Amino acid sequence: MNALKPFELPDFWVLQVHLEAFKASKVMRRIFPIIDFELFDETIRTAYKHPGPTFGYGQASARVCVIAFITFVSRLPPMPQVLQESPSLDCAQALTILTLIELSAGNMQATNYYAGITARLIFVLGGNIPDGQAYSFDKRRQQKDQQLRNLFWICYTMDKDISLRTDQPPTISDENCDLTLPPGYLERAFLDVEDEDAPFLGPVFPFDLRLSIIKARVHRELYSVSSLRKSDAELLKSIRELDDELEEWRLSVPPTWRPTMSFSLETSDPNMGMHSVLLRLNYHFCMAIIHQASGRCKSWMEGQSGIVDGVSSSMALSVEASRSSLCYLEAAEHVVVDGVFWTLIFYPMSALLTIFCSILQTPLDPHSHEDLNRLKVATIMMERVFSRKLPDHELVRFKMVADFITELKRMAECAIDKAWAEQRASHMAK
Repeated sequence: MNALKPFELPDFWVLQVHLEAFKASKVMRRIFPIIDFELFDETIRTAYKHPGPTFGYGQASARVCVIAFITFVSRLPPMPQVLQESPSLDCAQALTILTLIELSAGNMQATNYYAGITARLIFVLGGNIPDGQAYSFDKRRQQKDQQLRNLFWICYTMDKDISLRTDQPPTISDENCDLTLPPGYLERAFLDVEDEDAPFLGPVFPFDLRLSIIKARVHRELYSVSSLRKSDAELLKSIRELDDELEEWRLSVPPTWRPTMSFSLETSDPNMGMHSVLLRLNYHFCMAIIHQASGRCKSWMEGQSGIVDGVSSSMALSVEASRSSLCYLEAAEHVVVDGVFWTLIFYPMSALLTIFCSILQTPLDPHSHEDLNRLKVATIMMERVFSRKLPDHELVRFKMVADFITELKRMAECAIDKAWAEQRASHMAK
């Protein structure tokens, strides 16, 4: 693909190779329903109608959609695009694909930009509200509406995840969306999505949609600007309600897939795979970030009696969830596929920072030495999990992550040593 000719299409056979590869992978189709094959045939015909450097109105989106699709399947650098045409499904598909590419490459700034534009475009097309009219007589209209809703849900899950990763407000406001789950979603959400021999029953999306809805509420109730004005009582009430909601979700998951509240290396997971990895890491992350907010209680920071124990218990749940994230990732390292460094790295890093802060806060806690050891082994574990087949430029970035973890470990060790030295000095003075 020529960077100087951003709309130049590859030979048709190149597209066919990538299209057949995507068709052959039911796993990718279940998790990333980025195109509808019949509708994409129309897109292809539009894009290749005039293969030369000039093209008619409506072809820009079609060409970008084709190029973005090939880019996504082949993991090539993304292509630029123009948003000067009328909103269309092709353009929405192209932007969704490019957002996924940037997210998987760890380019959070570009991901934020693409996700914002994609969300706005999907809203313009009406994807945030499913069309209530029946189009039983118009199969193609039904396909387009369904595909637009697929794009909405991909965008929604990314938006809520990006919001908590970057501490930025979400682009999509739940109040302006119909969050009715897709038909049949709950029945297929916990089938073995990685079984290529199983029939394709519909998409399950990158994250559990119900968990994404909980993430949206977590940000709104605990981390939005308005939530920062809550009193201690209001904050703790929100934490309890969100904890109950998360537990209700956990119990709704079939037992064979259900995350345990706490995970250790002795715990088993009969369905260990990438889908389970994402499910568990997201659950433990939600648990951690919900209870982490209790640290904002003014009464607790001032050491007032009556609330200290409750907040301390909540903070302990956050730390335990973070420990579980690291333990599960270590146990699941044999099923983590290559090339997911930037997709998953956020979860162990968030867990490590939570554990590090816990050590600084209570360096004399009996668990502090165990947690310090977790920091020590984290770099080795993450290198085993993530550095396989990383290109050279990514290895440089991974080294920065590894160096950062090493520094966390050093500072945590200093905090523990200092606390014990001060305690010994205090005892000797008595």
